[in-house]
Amino acid sequence: QVQLVESGGGSVQSGGSLRLSCAASGYTYSRNCMGWFRQAPGKEREGAAAIDSVGATSYADSVKGRFTISQDNAKNTLYLQMNSLKPEDTAMYYCAADFRFPCTIRNMYPIDWGQGTQVTVSS
Repeated sequence: QVQLVESGGGSVQSGGSLRLSCAASGYTYSRNCMGWFRQAPGKEREGAAAIDSVGATSYADSVKGRFTISQDNAKNTLYLQMNSLKPEDTAMYYCAADFRFPCTIRNMYPIDWGQGTQVTVSS
């Protein structure tokens, strides 16, 4: 099992930036795929970005060019840099882990989830 703890959420105005962090612990070596998902009120949870063990990334069309996923393997920490934020980015953001191949945000079916961190973007 892998434990995931997110941090870095908050409130920001449209056009602003935030960086989310996710600290992983436990059997992290068994997970080759890490990602960020988000869920807005009244909507289904959707994938935003994923990264595999060698650093290959994929993004949802809605965040491509604005969000950047990265990881620090030495620190077992996942990041999501979010720039040019829009009100429609308002959601609870979840860190997630998976072991499936290939590791893409479309293919990800996480088996580990964090508790989430709230991001609110005001216009």
